[in-house]
Amino acid sequence: MHPPTSFPFAADLDRRRLLQLGVATTAGFGAGLASPLLHAQPAWPNRAIRFVVPFAPGGSSEIVARTTAVEMSKVLGQSVYVENKPGGAGNVAMQEVARADDQHTVILGHIGTLAVNPYIFDKLPYDANRDFRPISLLAKVPSLYLVRPDLPVKNLKEFIEYARRNPGKLNYGSAGNGSAGHLAMEYLKMATGTFILHVPYRGSGPQLTDLLAGRLDAASVGAPAVMQFIKTGKLRCIATGTTQRIAQLPDVPTVAEQGFPGFEMTQWYGLLAPASLPQAAADKLAAAAAAAVKQPSASEKLSGDAAIAVGGSPAEFAKFIAAEQQRWKAVVARAKIKPD
Repeated sequence: MHPPTSFPFAADLDRRRLLQLGVATTAGFGAGLASPLLHAQPAWPNRAIRFVVPFAPGGSSEIVARTTAVEMSKVLGQSVYVENKPGGAGNVAMQEVARADDQHTVILGHIGTLAVNPYIFDKLPYDANRDFRPISLLAKVPSLYLVRPDLPVKNLKEFIEYARRNPGKLNYGSAGNGSAGHLAMEYLKMATGTFILHVPYRGSGPQLTDLLAGRLDAASVGAPAVMQFIKTGKLRCIATGTTQRIAQLPDVPTVAEQGFPGFEMTQWYGLLAPASLPQAAADKLAAAAAAAVKQPSASEKLSGDAAIAVGGSPAEFAKFIAAEQQRWKAVVARAKIKPD
């Protein structure tokens, strides 16, 4: 019996099916290899980074931000530009950046927006802990206690005595309710048992204008913004809030030295990113920020203005924020600080 005539055709058909299957398998394998490449994320950053400062120009915040931005631009190979966006004790800018999803917007974190606002506002448009990634603590800034030069006091002791002899007659300015300067003066008032009227402004710049013009009696301001005015005699520094005297003002004693042991008040500034920033980008940003403030040019600039470069890790900054929140929660409650 002859084999059926259909068998060779069936064999050819099987061979064709095998070849087709092989081609399909190879194509599928190739597609599998190509898939990660097709979906690979572009290198970060791939355009300019917007660095938001939630306060008006003219204060320590801008000095720290601009100094950091210059060096970060070099490290990252992309422009980092500073944009001041004041309003609502920093809340306007914090809300905007918390919602930013362009992966190229960051913000300057501060004692006020991170450790004070959560306790003085009944409702915030952002969550200080949930909506942001701590990136790096950039710098600490000594708080200086200042008076207009024609006020008849030479040091903190004389200032306290003058305030007690003239209750309700002295005033002090700040960059706004809940600002670092507001906290620093309220902290001093608590420690010394004095009453001084608070005059809130919308930013450090307007406050300094009135302090220099003699329309304010006193203020507490971060060192970088006022060192030039102290050196030229336009303002008088009666105490520093640091635990030790600062090199730039070796003849000015600390608050602690002048009868109030344990007193310490420093401002601080750090870099935050929206919580939506991918981890890989956050890690790269943290390394760049830490490296930026430790560059000799940045360190020298900050040191010249009596600021202390830090450049810590994200974990260190997160831990620092948590400790500051606990510290200032108690001060806010005792001083009954309320928003504007």
